[in-house]
Amino acid sequence: MASIQRRKTVTVSVGGVRIGSDATVVVQSMTNTDTADVPATVRQVAELARAGSELVRVTVNHDAAAAALPRIVEGLEQQGVRVPIVGDFHYNGHLLLKKHPDCARALAKYRINPGNVSIGKKDDDNFRTMIEVAIANQKPVRIGVNWGSLDQALLTRMMDENSRRAEPLDAREVTLEAIVVSALDSAERAEKYGLRADQIILSAKVSGVQDLIDVYRALAARCRYPLHLGLTEAGMGAKGIVSSAAALSVLLQDGIGDTIRVSLTPAPNGDRTEEVIVAQQILQSMGIRSFTPQVTACPGCGRTTSTFFQEMAEQIQSYLRQQMPAWKQRYAGIEEMRVAVMGCVVNGPGESKHAHIGISLPGTFEEPKAPVFVDGRLRTTLKGDRIVAEFIEILNEYVESHYAERTEAATHA
Repeated sequence: MASIQRRKTVTVSVGGVRIGSDATVVVQSMTNTDTADVPATVRQVAELARAGSELVRVTVNHDAAAAALPRIVEGLEQQGVRVPIVGDFHYNGHLLLKKHPDCARALAKYRINPGNVSIGKKDDDNFRTMIEVAIANQKPVRIGVNWGSLDQALLTRMMDENSRRAEPLDAREVTLEAIVVSALDSAERAEKYGLRADQIILSAKVSGVQDLIDVYRALAARCRYPLHLGLTEAGMGAKGIVSSAAALSVLLQDGIGDTIRVSLTPAPNGDRTEEVIVAQQILQSMGIRSFTPQVTACPGCGRTTSTFFQEMAEQIQSYLRQQMPAWKQRYAGIEEMRVAVMGCVVNGPGESKHAHIGISLPGTFEEPKAPVFVDGRLRTTLKGDRIVAEFIEILNEYVESHYAERTEAATHA
């Protein structure tokens, strides 16, 4: 693992998941189902959890959604899915938490947006009510500021104060500072009302890469609360993935960030678990955590023959992901295995030797054979139309022989 010096924070427990500097960076996600639809929400939460989401947030926006929460948690437990569920509240959270005490108890954490909690009010009674419910149920709270719903009274006041300065800051700087102030002031009030510091997580989400980096660096320098990272409204496809990776990687390299979410807009009927896989890949690519064996594959060029090596690389990566739920239960350290599937002789043998197990497929005009390397040594040479099947057999043998079986105690830890 990488030797990144993590920022020192208090540690918060969310349904048994530890969050903070002495714990690993946690991956979380959020459903997009109607929470009142219990079967659909249970199904999607289970899919996200099985993909590796360690916390799952759900929308709680009306009575039916709040009433569904205990049944959702019960349905997950019946499937053996024990992932902490976080309730996302805006506008009416104070009403829902008071009216539905079973919901308040079923949730592992509440997410409160200070910009939306007391719209039109001159006091913070609504915020205080939610904090008091959290205290009564011993639940942690994420105070999640978002610049799309920033407290306008706070922003207006700070803009006015800035205009009276001898040398006013630009509007961007004032806005980012207002986001930080909103988070810190809300956390201070939560502690004043009785919530412990080790029950508070902060986030300060924006949709621009440089803005996110700047606002989190400022926030991290001024508090010891754990921070949840995420580029809000990141977008679809490559844009969302690249923007999230660019922003989160810089902050993680700085030691900032205790939980992360990649907020991808899925394609219509798309797979929601993609955001979990991307978050995991960011952490694994940086050497912070390992989740699944990685496949190294070349991009292809005029030397590579057809698309066979590309298809094989995809088949091997899919096979590894499919096997991981079972392998993770049986084999210690399996997630750190490295596999190489290369397309020609230029870099193929070298990359294959650097991997735990690798294959160098024949390129254009090369002899039709594929040497397989295991721990840097030539193991065998494959030929014919069963190369993929035979390589998978070698791969399975390697797993069986090189990764110790987990003990029963470790399996259930």
